[in-house]
Order: sequence, then C-alpha cells, then structure tokens
Amino acid sequence: MSLIQDAWFYWVAVPAVLIVGIGKGGFAGGLGMLAVPLMSLTVSPVQAASIMLPILCVMDITGLKAWIRSWDRELMIKLIPGAMVGTLIGYLTFEYISDDALKLILGVMAVLFTLNHWTKGLRPVRPAKEVPPLRDHISGGFWGMLSGFTSFLAHAGAPPIMIYLLPKRLDTRMLVGTVTIFFAIVNYVKLIPYAVLGLLDATNLGTSLVLSPLAVIGVLLGVWLHDKVNPQAFYRLMYTFLFLTGIKLAWDGVSGVFMPL
Repeated sequence: MSLIQDAWFYWVAVPAVLIVGIGKGGFAGGLGMLAVPLMSLTVSPVQAASIMLPILCVMDITGLKAWIRSWDRELMIKLIPGAMVGTLIGYLTFEYISDDALKLILGVMAVLFTLNHWTKGLRPVRPAKEVPPLRDHISGGFWGMLSGFTSFLAHAGAPPIMIYLLPKRLDTRMLVGTVTIFFAIVNYVKLIPYAVLGLLDATNLGTSLVLSPLAVIGVLLGVWLHDKVNPQAFYRLMYTFLFLTGIKLAWDGVSGVFMPL
C-alpha cells in the first residue's frame, strides 16, 4: 500500500481528522473546512482535499444514521440541484486553478468564515422574513451552487450554505440534519469527478485508509465529549486555529500568485 511518507503531514493530519470528527459527532459540525487548510501546510491543497474526501464519506455514514429523520425536504429540493451544478463547475475548472490560487482562495475563505463567526454576536438579530417562493428557490439554487463549488475545491462548502439557512431560524435538529444530509449527498457525488480527475490514486487512497479509523474515533469522541466539554471553549480554540491557518495559507497564496520567484 502506497502512503505519504512525510512525518510532518501526519503531525497535522491526525489532529485535523480528529477535530473534524469531534465537531461532527458532538458539536453540530461547523469545522469541516478545517482539515484541508491544516493539511495544506504540508502537502498541496489538491492532495489534501483528495485524501480528505473518503474520510469525510466515512464520517457521513455516521451522520446519516443520526440525522436521517431530521431534515427539511423542501429546502433540500432547492439546494441539491444548485449543488450539483456547482460540483460540475468545480470539476470543469479544477485543472485551471493553480495550487497557489487554491491556497489563496482557501485562506481567504477560512479567515472570512472565522471573522463571520466571531462577529455574528455583534450584529442585530432580525426576525425571519417571509420570502416569495420563486425568490427563495433562486436563492437556494445560488447558494447551493456556490456551496457545491467551494466544497468541490476544498470541502469548504459550509459558509455559503449557512448564509442561506441561518436566516430561516430552523429548529436546531432540523438545521443540523439538513446540513448533514446535504453534505453527505454532495460528498458521495464528488467521488465520481475526483476519480475521473485521477485524484483518488493509490497514494491518496492508501493515506485515507490509514487515517479513516480516526474519523470513526473522532465522531465517537465527539459524542462522548458533548456533555463534558464546554462547546464555546472548544469552538473558541478551533476557530482561532482556523484563523491562523487561513492567514498563513492566504499569505502563501498571495506570495505565489503575485510575487512568484
């Protein structure tokens, strides 16, 4: 079995997979986009995303079992078609996006996602508004498409989808279930274009296989820690980590795109 041999990769990959699993298992996700930025500190973003996809699919199996009865079917009908279009756009444009450009995109998204999380408490809470059905369908398709695209590039589809869903003030279980089922569908669909692009080669799949048990351990650990760890403290630490990683990747991306050697 072919594996990545760089020890530094595993120093960041092991905690990254565990953290994402813990987030999915006990803290309603939200940190799924942390793994690729962390891994991208030691391997290319493309390889990091390729290794992480099968691992996310393993985590999704657990999520499906937990949330299969708690999701909004009408919202899914609005989101999934756009997500499939976004995935297709990601597939068609993937080879034209350089590693440095991807690092820049990933870094900026990580920073903006973190800043949005930190400042949401400062923004006034507005009551949910009734949106005309046609407008809501178009909005769902647009944000679903953007989520599918960013998810394809770097498994970073959470920010666009949350921009659409959070104003709807869904019940917590319905929100978590809808997001979980949405990304389970998107991730399993992504396996096809990833395979066509040759991203699921022996080295990447072998590394995914070695790390996959950590996905299960992370999810189970999240379930166990749910009532034992302060979720605010956990997320404060994780989002700080994500912010610093985003700054590093954005700088590397800017240096590579605008200041090549």
